[in-house]
Amino acid sequence: MRRRLLVGYLAMAVLVLALLEIPLGISYAESERRELTDRVERDAVALSTLVEDSLEHGASLPAQVRGVAADYDDDTGGRVLVVDSRGRAVLDTAPTESRDFSSRSEIEQALRGEIATGTRRSRTLGADLLFVAVPVASSGVVHGAVRITYPMSAVDARIHRYWSVLALIALAVLAVAVVIAFALARWVIRPLVGLERAADAIGGGRLDARAPVEGPPEVRRLAETFNAMADRVDVLVHSQDEFVADASHQLRTPLAALRLRLENLERDADAEAKGELDGAVTEVERLSALVDALLVLARADRAVASPAPVDVAELARDRLAAFAAYAGERGVRLDERIEPDLVALATPGRLEQVLDNLLANALDHSPPGTSVTVSVRRRGAQIEVGVADEGPGMEADAISRAFDRFWRMDGGGDGFGLGLAIARRLVRADGGGVELRARDGPGLEAIVTLRAAIRVVETAERL
Repeated sequence: MRRRLLVGYLAMAVLVLALLEIPLGISYAESERRELTDRVERDAVALSTLVEDSLEHGASLPAQVRGVAADYDDDTGGRVLVVDSRGRAVLDTAPTESRDFSSRSEIEQALRGEIATGTRRSRTLGADLLFVAVPVASSGVVHGAVRITYPMSAVDARIHRYWSVLALIALAVLAVAVVIAFALARWVIRPLVGLERAADAIGGGRLDARAPVEGPPEVRRLAETFNAMADRVDVLVHSQDEFVADASHQLRTPLAALRLRLENLERDADAEAKGELDGAVTEVERLSALVDALLVLARADRAVASPAPVDVAELARDRLAAFAAYAGERGVRLDERIEPDLVALATPGRLEQVLDNLLANALDHSPPGTSVTVSVRRRGAQIEVGVADEGPGMEADAISRAFDRFWRMDGGGDGFGLGLAIARRLVRADGGGVELRARDGPGLEAIVTLRAAIRVVETAERL
């Protein structure tokens, strides 16, 4: 955003300078050329008065007049040409082989009694020349013409110098504009950067972060609105935390007491009543498990991510060892395909919870005599952890809904449909992902993707 502001300020400065300096430069160039033309025309008219008597009587030009023309050529660099009524040269301060100039358009125009001005390219000199031709006449009769050709190099040099001055002024103005633009951009951007940092901090769980109230009025109002929203979110989140704590205490205690009372009643009940009490105890246990799952899900939604390097291979082997007894009871074999020394970024304790959930699901849906395979592998900049079973699998529609809360395939099973939802919340909070994939054969594979981390030791060895 700072770059866009700077570019916008500089583009505006360049546009203003262009609108001011380009017309000024063009106007100066036209003024210089017009002033030169007028000056040369005055000189040509003055010379025409000096040669008028000689051309009228067909006499040679006096030496004094020739000296004036020569001095003019030496002082100004302007070539003086005087022709008679037939266009033949009478005086030429830069003589050439040709003495007949009657075919030159400016001479023809001057001999008709008109003043001719203009510029043309001189092939001999390789430069642009200004020419002014004026008639020499008396009593309405044209006796000849005076033409002065003047090099444009001096005028062009002055024009170029003027454009150079304008360019230097533009550079100076742009330098000042850059300084002002940086100051303005910093004034505008700094509070926005603070606002962005506060938003990131709140998104990361630091609910006490607030945006600085500074900068332009609009940004200050935005920061005040954001801080008010952050205060409200802080109150709501703390209310949720208090609710979770209260629910944990207020629900677990009476459920534990209810279960104890039911178990006490079982000892004195007859066979028929005992069966009903067993069912009631089972439902109380399910209700307690549901309360625990809901509390875990609430904490997962509220959980603050603090990813750190975790040895995924070692962790996966630990979880396999923890589930070995349970897998043996169900007659399911646990296999591993774990690449060594794979480190991922995950909040401590979360990946264990996710793997426990996935292993429990896989074992619950695996028939006796089958296997559950845990794999850990690297995929570019990511680490993949897979838990594959050989159970009945799931259809594509069921896979797409498996992570929804309280969803269970065919509405059955002993679970509550919260395990996968909790796993997805925890993994996504660490910047990873989790998905279910149908296997080529029977069964399903749950794949957890985490960002790979580099061991500090390995980095030091490379250095």
